[in-house]
Amino acid sequence: MSLLALPSHRGQTAFNLPARGVQTMIGLALAVAIAGSWIAIHAYGMFVFELTWDNAPIAIGLAMVQCWLSVGVFIVCHDAMHGTLAPGKRRFNAAIGAVLLFLYAGFRWSILRRAHYTHHELAGHEGDPDFDEDNPSNFLGWYTTFLKRYFGWESLIFVHAVVGIYWLVLGIPMIQIVVLYGAPALLSSLQLFYFGTYRPHRHVIKDGAPAMPFADHHNARSDDFGTLTSLITCFHFGYHLEHHHRPDVPWWALPAAHRAGLAQTGLKSNPTPPEVQSEEIAL
Repeated sequence: MSLLALPSHRGQTAFNLPARGVQTMIGLALAVAIAGSWIAIHAYGMFVFELTWDNAPIAIGLAMVQCWLSVGVFIVCHDAMHGTLAPGKRRFNAAIGAVLLFLYAGFRWSILRRAHYTHHELAGHEGDPDFDEDNPSNFLGWYTTFLKRYFGWESLIFVHAVVGIYWLVLGIPMIQIVVLYGAPALLSSLQLFYFGTYRPHRHVIKDGAPAMPFADHHNARSDDFGTLTSLITCFHFGYHLEHHHRPDVPWWALPAAHRAGLAQTGLKSNPTPPEVQSEEIAL
């Protein structure tokens, strides 16, 4: 019923996920904790908290926590895309993911899910929406491309509508909206991009020559972070090669997968779970 990492006959370790029911309970409990805290802090920051110079350090602390929770909300949606939030419950995964992605930045579930599957199919190659073949080692150039591809007119309308209602209708000071809503959202996209996309898939060039080659066709690498650092940086998404080898592993199980050497076992699974393949769901 628990994650197993046992010695195997090849000197590696066997890795097994818990039963589907247990995985669902763990995934949903963590999703409720992350998304619930994210919504609660946002509501407090907008409708209860009153920003002053005296409590500015508290506001900055809230913004930092909200940035981290925003990353977590996106990772929960990512698990929903792979059907690992609640295995076997495709409509439930889609519903949770669609609602949270919309609240995050007005994103459309079907578009982001399709783009993510394309990323798994073409990782690090032309056509990969998460990769910038013109700037494979340039952080700012790649991040600019990343923002242009994902933050379209629907997101801009959504964010401007929220800000307009908060500022012009509800009278919330713009500085408070920027510090406790705008900054955490923007910084979370930067955090997600750096630890979840750029670091795993970047091309490393030293002295004009390629360095740190990729292990296989996934064109991804994993950070050698400890579990706490991995959680703080990007909810274990830095264990990225393990994720590409086994997209069926939820975010909270990636540390065990990393310790088990899952990325070196050569085991793979389809990035689109069978239950999702059988029926397209566009919410």
